[in-house]
Amino acid sequence: MGARKRNTAEALKESKKSQYFAKLNNCPTSPRKMRLVADLVRGMEVYKALGVLEFSNKEAASKVVKLLKSAIHNYETKTGEAPESGELFVSKIAVDSARMLKRIQPAPQGRAHRIRKRSNHVTLFLEKVN
Repeated sequence: MGARKRNTAEALKESKKSQYFAKLNNCPTSPRKMRLVADLVRGMEVYKALGVLEFSNKEAASKVVKLLKSAIHNYETKTGEAPESGELFVSKIAVDSARMLKRIQPAPQGRAHRIRKRSNHVTLFLEKVN
């Protein structure tokens, strides 16, 4: 590894030490459905966001609850202290498209329709308010 690449990698590692995040890869839900849930909690305080997600009827909400709890635990691990109410917020939540399973469904007269089973990646960042 070259010196420039090593320095860049070390700088990236240092910047990630002060960020609190969790990532969910290859979640078998359509990105469009997951974005609806992500828009509910973007910018909210974490405990209020947990309350909103717990009572949401959407199936994707349960996966975001698990991800948010993981991000809170990552915060606790990195700082060594439990977050107090009102100091930790969901700063960014990004939903990206992931792999797509392509399936065939039989159709009339010897034809076939392609079914695309979509999945997504969700990245959730927390930020501490000073």
